[in-house]
Amino acid sequence: MSARPSTDRRRRAELSGRIAEWGAAILITLKGFAILARRYRVPAGEVDLIARRGRLLVFVEVKARAELDAAIEAVTPRSRHRISAAAKAFLSRHAHLADSEVRYDIIVFAGWRMRHLPDAWRDEF
Repeated sequence: MSARPSTDRRRRAELSGRIAEWGAAILITLKGFAILARRYRVPAGEVDLIARRGRLLVFVEVKARAELDAAIEAVTPRSRHRISAAAKAFLSRHAHLADSEVRYDIIVFAGWRMRHLPDAWRDEF
């Protein structure tokens, strides 16, 4: 017996998301960043990628959808709040990064098309 269609869809979405995260990590690395964490999770939320270049610490949300605009719109105020909460938790556990400049980026994929939105939103620390 085969898996239910909804299970197959979830598996494909999970695979697509992992591929997108891999692509985003390569892109960020090519831009001179060092990846500090992938899929950083705490009870309050999660961040797909955390990267650093000098004093700049970037928390990156990665989305893959059929269209780039749909991927951007998928980063809702609620998801931004969860990402910000996870970022605060990360910073509280890494005191040596407390003086970093913090930025929130979004990297979206639609097929082979990609878009990087640096400084996509602001959060007051």
